[in-house]
Amino acid sequence: MSQLMIVSMLIFFGLSVPVAVSIGLASLAGVGASGLPWLVVAQQLFAALDKYPLVAIPFFILAGNLMEAGGISERMVEFAKSVVGGIQGGLACTCVLTCMIFAAVAGSSVATTFAVGAILIPAMIRHGYPAPFAASLQASAAELGVIIPPSIPMILFAVSTDTSTGELFIAGVMPGILIGVALMFYVWLYAKRNNLGKRDGEGRLPLWPAFKNAWLALLMPVIILGGIYGGVFTPTEASVVAVMYAVVVGKFIYRRLSFKQLSDTLHKSVVSTAVIMFVIANAGIFSFLLNRAGIPDALGVWLAQIFDTKFSFLMGVNAALFVIGMFIETSASIVVLAPLLLPVALKFGVEPVHFGIIMVVNLALGMITPPFGVNLFAACAVAKLPLERLIKPLVPFVGVVIVCLMVITYWPGLSLGLRDLVYAK
Repeated sequence: MSQLMIVSMLIFFGLSVPVAVSIGLASLAGVGASGLPWLVVAQQLFAALDKYPLVAIPFFILAGNLMEAGGISERMVEFAKSVVGGIQGGLACTCVLTCMIFAAVAGSSVATTFAVGAILIPAMIRHGYPAPFAASLQASAAELGVIIPPSIPMILFAVSTDTSTGELFIAGVMPGILIGVALMFYVWLYAKRNNLGKRDGEGRLPLWPAFKNAWLALLMPVIILGGIYGGVFTPTEASVVAVMYAVVVGKFIYRRLSFKQLSDTLHKSVVSTAVIMFVIANAGIFSFLLNRAGIPDALGVWLAQIFDTKFSFLMGVNAALFVIGMFIETSASIVVLAPLLLPVALKFGVEPVHFGIIMVVNLALGMITPPFGVNLFAACAVAKLPLERLIKPLVPFVGVVIVCLMVITYWPGLSLGLRDLVYAK
């Protein structure tokens, strides 16, 4: 049965059937082959979605879209530009820093790409940066949207493996900062080497006026993350707070959010949520059937025979996830693979929260690698460029993130140090 499901899924992938539909059809084939009653399909579809933490997903998506429509992202850009815009290559560094700030609320890399890229990709092009470089930078920096908390993939990992969402969130802070700093260092070197960005500081506000102009926007991540780790509300409740804050600030204070924009934003958010939930529901059936067939145990025995050390296991998992992330959407990969791989990781002594961060960071690379990198398509749409023009400038960015991934993988303290401090036993 399991072989039929996996082969069927790969065939559907090869026929360019959407990922969620491919997983669902392969699951139906598995149910038919196993002789289970078809009622199981409805039961598992419901069970996969009947999890309270999933409520956070539509609200974080909506919050990110409201930030874009309500002018909050623009003020974040102006503040970030006042901080790092004065150096050579400062506008490119502004792109990374803004994505880091925006990521602390949105939880979605695609939302980050559109919200920040719509402002900074044209600005970088006007300042002389090559358009493919600007789009590649934006796609890569937006990956921080799912690494710096809150993060939708982290919520999915937590739900799939019964891991603490709060612990995953706090564990993603330092890896996110590491990747952000590494990207800024690279773009600074790029600007120096290619004699770009010498006039990036023109037109930027001084730090204090920029802060006064953006303090309400900057207060948003402080309220969300501070509320979570201060015990005021749960991560799920924080998503609702983020939405209400974005509506109040965008509509009544900045006066940028009209009722027409609000309607359009709700529509866009519903569509994005439906796509993710459809993937989760179908992946739930798939995971149920694989567990019933004993695949996790068999996979654990097989991997234990191949890898004899924790070091080699993590290296093998990273290589496999990197390839998988190129072809399968991040949400589907996490929901299907996390329950299979975590028990094996535990046998090798890998801490569950640390393994979750490794999975999220690795699969986030799939968002910027062809052929199915969603961030690439979003950046191409904003920059009005064909995908093939982004490949060459993208390679160094992928290399930077891979180096950071190796540090995150083999230095557990980077992820777990802050977690242990906040969640001290």
